Amino acid sequence: MTKNIVIVESPAKAKTIHKYLGKDYQVIASFGHIRDLPSKTGSVDPAQDFAMIWEKDARGKKHLQEISKLVKDADCIYLATDPDREGEAIAWHVIDALHEKKAYQKIPFKRVTFNEITKKAVTHAIENPRELHQDLIDAYLARRALDYLVGFNLSPLLWRKLPGSKSAGRVQSIALKLICEREFEIEEFKSEEYWSIHADFLTVKKDLFEAKLRQYQSQKLDKLSIKNESEAKAIQQDLESQIFTIDSIEKKRTKRNPPPPFITSTLQQEASRKLGFSASRTMSVAQKLYEGINLGGETIGLITYMRTDGVQLSDEAISSLRKAITSKYGNAYLPESKRIYKSKAKKCTRSS
Repeated sequence: MTKNIVIVESPAKAKTIHKYLGKDYQVIASFGHIRDLPSKTGSVDPAQDFAMIWEKDARGKKHLQEISKLVKDADCIYLATDPDREGEAIAWHVIDALHEKKAYQKIPFKRVTFNEITKKAVTHAIENPRELHQDLIDAYLARRALDYLVGFNLSPLLWRKLPGSKSAGRVQSIALKLICEREFEIEEFKSEEYWSIHADFLTVKKDLFEAKLRQYQSQKLDKLSIKNESEAKAIQQDLESQIFTIDSIEKKRTKRNPPPPFITSTLQQEASRKLGFSASRTMSVAQKLYEGINLGGETIGLITYMRTDGVQLSDEAISSLRKAITSKYGNAYLPESKRIYKSKAKKCTRSS
């Protein structure tokens, strides 16, 4: 009997994927990274081409042992960790750790990725595997080495100079620099006083509306035109003695396009603005929606992968949305073709 092992990151995801793949596949979770750089001198050696020493903690050893038992008689290992840099790194760590044991060196492995946890996406990924992406792995190794070399050496200095600080690193250091530069700009800013004039008017039907003074004595007013209170009071007194009429009414139709679907940053911004969520809470909720929740007794993934600057939506989701719009609202509310959004990131497009 064929024994295919699929390794994912989280146990919640493992249950959903196993349901889609059936009895010929066994799915197990790595629970994230199984090893990391130990917090001691020499874990990264720049003199030896940045050689890195990896260490498994108690948790990592436990999960690797469970994986090792399961793959012992496997015909093939499918690495189905997340489709980002960290996911690629976790897949590499698992295979590298297994290959340290000679018993597993001959078992073939395949890398599979999917941006949504639906039956169609998962089965398509299994049918179209690839090799590990070495560029992504190298990017992870470079990032991890920088984390260690900057943070491990800089943090002790920070603790001595700024008691109460937790850590320093490649991200915190640059963020601190940007904040300092912004503070210097704020300190150097020279404030300039300006005034604006607003008036309340009543229509014939006694409807109240507010208007802002845009032009005075044939001169167009910009933001800094009224420089102090005395000028504002003089204009106010002059206007209060005037009689105002409606000169003309201009009506025009405006068109507003829907905003693009979320990428990571816009998802976090909207969740913070509308719901008051922190970035970590937003990503935690999004992760659960990606892995799937129980709907009518079936676990279903509800969103595509959320850690991305890409702008793509699932063709399956777009098709379902268009059918739902037609059914509920009619063809008048359905675009003739799906909308295509361009991303600022290179080689990324988004459809909706």
